[in-house]
Amino acid sequence: MTSTARLSTPFTARATAAEIVDGVDLTGRRMIVTGGASGIGLEAVRALAGAGADVTVATRDPSRAAGVVEEFAGSGRGSVRAAALDLADLTSVDAFVAAWNGPLHALVANAGIMALADRQLTPEGWELQLATNYLGHFALARGLHDNLRAAGSARVVVVSSGAQLRAGVDFDDPQFDRRPYDPWTAYSQSKSADALLAVGIARHWAEDGITANALSPGVINTNLQRHLSDEALRGFGVLDEAGNRVDLPHYKTPEQGAATTVLLAASPLFEGVTGRYFEDNQETETVPGGPETTAGVAEHAMDPAAAERLWTYAEEILASR
Repeated sequence: MTSTARLSTPFTARATAAEIVDGVDLTGRRMIVTGGASGIGLEAVRALAGAGADVTVATRDPSRAAGVVEEFAGSGRGSVRAAALDLADLTSVDAFVAAWNGPLHALVANAGIMALADRQLTPEGWELQLATNYLGHFALARGLHDNLRAAGSARVVVVSSGAQLRAGVDFDDPQFDRRPYDPWTAYSQSKSADALLAVGIARHWAEDGITANALSPGVINTNLQRHLSDEALRGFGVLDEAGNRVDLPHYKTPEQGAATTVLLAASPLFEGVTGRYFEDNQETETVPGGPETTAGVAEHAMDPAAAERLWTYAEEILASR
């Protein structure tokens, strides 16, 4: 696709994942959804499998996916299986890749962690949010490259966040070795890195028939907020004084939050579309970004030069493990 005009679809911001694939036949398509045992990942799995796809839930604890596996067993629709994957443990990533055989039609990089209060490190010494949200997914996609290529027309879908507006990748100190650690800066950096992963794949793997796009799912009450304190949740207005979660008017349900993911992974409208960023089931505007910006995708998260620099950084840091 050569046009640079922003893409639009007939789906509203409140469309559900099931509505996105209504009438779409994914029979014979093999897909992976990381973090697909809960939240918007689970709803993406349900929609994709409901349309006929064979979906693998890649999760740290496969037993958590037992319910959705059972839901589709003998359903006459698609199938769901679960496999162990810890994105912060590259040994786990390598094992997952080694166990995968045959073509892969879609890789949905959905799993993530958010706003850890303290700087935590992986066994390799990498900051945990960057390692989980970006580096683990980079290693996974790279490891499955041949399987994606074998599908003939494969898609990589990267779940980013509106947080990418707040901070780009600090190439001088991406692991917070020297600068003070800040939970939200670290999260925002990782989500800018996620958007740049899609840009990088679009640049590097287009000749292999592999497309990649990133998205913000919107704001949803899910397990992603598990690391936030009650004080922080009350500050966002999503926890009442009794300790109960509250959905604000602009919040989406998990079924709605999964819609843009499913749109990019499965809709025939996006055949050949690559290197773009979407929100509310539409391509979003590229904006300067900054702490006061509330909509769009930041220029630093779509910058081809930054995508190339990050790609090289990821290759080098993975080679040094």
